[in-house]
Amino acid sequence: MARLTKNQKAALSKIEAGKAYTLADAAALVKEITMTKFDASVDIDVRLGVDPRKANQMVRGIATLPHGTGKTVRVLVLCTPDKEEEAKAAGADYVGLDDYISKIEGGWTDVDIIITMPSVMAKVGKLGRILGPRNLMPNPKTGTVTTEVGKAVTDVKGGKIDFKVDKTGIIHTSVGKVSFPAEKIYENALEVLQVISKLKPSAAKGTYFKSIHISSTMSPGIHVETKSVAGI
Repeated sequence: MARLTKNQKAALSKIEAGKAYTLADAAALVKEITMTKFDASVDIDVRLGVDPRKANQMVRGIATLPHGTGKTVRVLVLCTPDKEEEAKAAGADYVGLDDYISKIEGGWTDVDIIITMPSVMAKVGKLGRILGPRNLMPNPKTGTVTTEVGKAVTDVKGGKIDFKVDKTGIIHTSVGKVSFPAEKIYENALEVLQVISKLKPSAAKGTYFKSIHISSTMSPGIHVETKSVAGI
């Protein structure tokens, strides 16, 4: 195991062993313990009491972070020519159809979100083996297959995220950047947790929120006391 640097030891010493923090305190503490020279992402890990192998216990949803993600989101819109201007006006980084489908077939996936229309899903669907493993496949459930491509671009650029529970029962998603004020990290995290709460499957029994941790890129996780979170 690599030896900890002086700064890493100092950061770790700020987290009390075995303590569960309020969400507000965790949002402030994650800023203190982050020692990266770049503007690290702040992430939330939520372990749920569900069995994601069962279709009726899959948790997947959309949250709009009140303060955005802090990330520059590169958006590709695959649409018919009559929708191209709408997509460009909303701020899409790349707009087209057949030419971009060819690029993706050639291995190009240098985007964060792909938005498309129901009428061209037959063409886009053939890209599943490339886009699926990269979590880029458009999906009506996340609002990325729609006739309102302009609105979809605006939503994504404005802080709309989608998340789903992984096979181990954990939802992992970003809730901002370390440069954000603690209050904004708190409010973004609270929004995600409240959305997850509303998505509790009726088939899920027992404790729904097993654990919540907040961390930044390369920082240790901070345990959040679930009872401290309003509305979950």
